[in-house]
Amino acid sequence: MAIPTIPAAPVTTLKLSSIEQAKRLAAYTAVDEHIHPDHKVIGIGSGSTVPYVVERIVQQGEDLNRHRVFIPTGFQSKELIVASNLSLGDVDQFPTIDVTIDGADEVDRDLNCIKGGGACHLREKVLAEAAETFILVADYRKNAEYLGTNFPGIPIEVVPFAYAKVLQNLHHVLGSPNATLRMAKAKAGPVVSDNGNFIIDAPFSPDVMKDPYKIMARIKMLTGVVEVGLFCHMAQAAYFGNQDGSVTVKELVAGRVVEKNVLSA
Repeated sequence: MAIPTIPAAPVTTLKLSSIEQAKRLAAYTAVDEHIHPDHKVIGIGSGSTVPYVVERIVQQGEDLNRHRVFIPTGFQSKELIVASNLSLGDVDQFPTIDVTIDGADEVDRDLNCIKGGGACHLREKVLAEAAETFILVADYRKNAEYLGTNFPGIPIEVVPFAYAKVLQNLHHVLGSPNATLRMAKAKAGPVVSDNGNFIIDAPFSPDVMKDPYKIMARIKMLTGVVEVGLFCHMAQAAYFGNQDGSVTVKELVAGRVVEKNVLSA
């Protein structure tokens, strides 16, 4: 059911690029279709599309939002919630979430996705599993037939003590010879997650990525791995904003994924 919205301050006053317009289209359409008046506990994910999700939620109005609590997946989404004067909650308080909307680095034809480009995938997966409905939003570049088409590797969160052994196993046992420790760009040393862990990026062959659940399970069994940035059999729908102003929707209907294009409002 569509909810009337009110004007709100935009994320930016600058003219949006075509990519940013596509992200906003996806976010607005997903919020309009999945954030309903009876939803009181809402998970807010991470990534460059998520600010538009929060922007659209704010446009639903104070009357609805004053009775809601918003659960963040990390520092970015926490700051967005606070800056938008929305009520901040924690999954400890609300282990069941009505709906979580999150970004994605890549989504395949079966609604499996890669997440973890922002090193938040452990908390993102917790909120995805806690949600009655899990929705993905992205621009058209993230829409793929198979995972690994455009995004270079699977993000893997590991405890620092075990990273060298996990890398060795990825190289010589699981078939990812180019797996590397993710290094920071604005500091010396590796990227450190919100949980104090390291991130490994592990690319696999196209044949392996055609069955992402199988490789996810094998990686998860390695001692020292905290979480794997493959989200398999979790999302109910994915929204991709397109350059022509339409939105491509992949949605799970009666056990199968149906794809359609809709024009934005």
